[in-house]
Amino acid sequence: MLLIGIAGGTGCGKTTVVNKILNELPDGEVGVISQDSYYKDTTHLSYDERVSINFDHPRSIDFDLLTRHLKDLKDNKVIEQPMYSFVKHNRTGDTILTHPRKVMIVEGILILTNPELRDLCDIKIYVHADSDERLIRRLKRDIAERGRDLDEVLTRYQNTLKPMHTQFIEPTKEHADIIIPNNKHNIVAVDIIKNIIAQKL
Repeated sequence: MLLIGIAGGTGCGKTTVVNKILNELPDGEVGVISQDSYYKDTTHLSYDERVSINFDHPRSIDFDLLTRHLKDLKDNKVIEQPMYSFVKHNRTGDTILTHPRKVMIVEGILILTNPELRDLCDIKIYVHADSDERLIRRLKRDIAERGRDLDEVLTRYQNTLKPMHTQFIEPTKEHADIIIPNNKHNIVAVDIIKNIIAQKL
C-alpha cells in the first residue's frame, strides 16, 4: 500500500488536491482518511467545554489511534474509522468500515506535525495558499456547512487558527516532499504525483 500524506493550513484547498488525485486514478484503488475523524473523544466534557477546545493544536488529535489505523491498513487489515460531528464538537459514536486500498491518502492540517505519522507516509505533500484566501474559504465553509456565524469564525481565526498555523502548521512545510501552490494552475504538480503513484502501483 502506498500512503500519501496531504497537509496545509485550514482552507488551503487540500480537498481540491485530493479530488484531483482521485479523479486521475481508477475507482476503488484509492481510499481517503481524514484527520478530522480522529479528533479526541470529548464525551466527558460539556458542550460549552467542547466549544472552547483548541482544535488546531496537535494535542486535539488522537494520533495514537490514527497511526495504529494506518499501520493496520498497511498490514491489509480493515479498520473502523470514527465519525466526527463539527456541530456537536465530538465523535458521533458511529464508525465507517474502511478497507485497505492500493493507495491511501491521509489528509489534514496537522498530519505532518506527528513524527510517527510522517514516517508512515511514502509521499508527503504540503498545499500552500495565501492567508487571505484561506480565511475567505474558511468563512464560507464554516458558515454554510458547520452552522457558525461570522463573529464566531473571525474570533476563532484571530485567537486560534492564525497563531496555531504559524506555530505548528507552516513549519511542517520542511517535511514535505512536494509543496503545491494552490491556485487554478497546479495541474503539473498533480501530474507529477499521479506519475509517482502510477510508478509505485
